[in-house]
Amino acid sequence: MMSTMDFFMHCCKKILNLLGRLLLLLCVCTSVANAEGIAVAKAEIHAVDEGYEISADFKITLPPTVAEALKHGVTLNFVSELTITRSRWYWLDSAVTQSEQTTKLSYNALTRQYRISRGTLFQGFSNLESALRVLGHQSAPPIPASAFTSGGGYVAKLLKSETRYTAFAQMRLDTSQLPKPLQVSALTDSDWNLESERHSWPVQSDLSETDVSEKAEASKP
Repeated sequence: MMSTMDFFMHCCKKILNLLGRLLLLLCVCTSVANAEGIAVAKAEIHAVDEGYEISADFKITLPPTVAEALKHGVTLNFVSELTITRSRWYWLDSAVTQSEQTTKLSYNALTRQYRISRGTLFQGFSNLESALRVLGHQSAPPIPASAFTSGGGYVAKLLKSETRYTAFAQMRLDTSQLPKPLQVSALTDSDWNLESERHSWPVQSDLSETDVSEKAEASKP
């Protein structure tokens, strides 16, 4: 016959096992939730023929709700922002260069292809992963090299000072471009709240001699 102590220990063991399973389930659900969204994988400034270019790679993972809407004909508009600011001790920071670009992601049920388009340019993909990978690479128009040399005028003079420069990269899903019913749903459904952190990194002042780059590991899901 089971004693009172044995019964108590048996009950405690069952409770601990149950708590362990609940904790494991919570960790799995949290991991899945964190895997969805937009994260900055890499951001850099590098030299190009026209001068210097700021670019970023974003890792985009669509929640099932958003991926399903995409497959049913809803076009998704992603907005990327790439900016370099100059600090001012007497006022708010000013923008040296600021670029905002919209990239559309859609699905064609007839061809069974995903399509991304930027302005008049477009490209088709056989699967969503490939489309999101290309969509995630964003770059701003080159900054003329003359802006960072001694003969570059006002900006060049500022670069010679002790002023601090900071670059920013961010991407978000523009829910204002969704069909009206989905715009309403997006107000309460977190699946549609796709926005990366506003990633920032310092920019060296002497861009004319050294490429400036910074890589940030994507946040683990």
